[in-house]
Amino acid sequence: MNSTPSDGMKAHLSEAGGHLKQAASDAGEALRGAATAAGDELRVGKANVKADLADSALSGIAAAEQASGVAREQVDALMDKGRDLIDSAAELIRERPLASFGVAFAAGWIIAKLARSGDK
Repeated sequence: MNSTPSDGMKAHLSEAGGHLKQAASDAGEALRGAATAAGDELRVGKANVKADLADSALSGIAAAEQASGVAREQVDALMDKGRDLIDSAAELIRERPLASFGVAFAAGWIIAKLARSGDK
């Protein structure tokens, strides 16, 4: 059997077609692999974002609790100062009842004068 140049060309074209088919198949597998890897990365990234958001929420709650504790301490300190002031005033009234009465009377008289002058 004689082989002609066209037979050789057909063989080469057939071989080239086979290589192209294989290249297309390999490209498809690569794309599927890349899509799977991208999906996996997306899932991991999504989980990381959720974890970061949860950590952020926990940190915010901890900060709010700490601020609440600080506010409670400040209110307690103010209440203590108020009690100390009332105790000091009560002690001063016990030590000098006449002077305390005079100061209270004068303060009342001034407040009454100011109130009456505001009515005019």
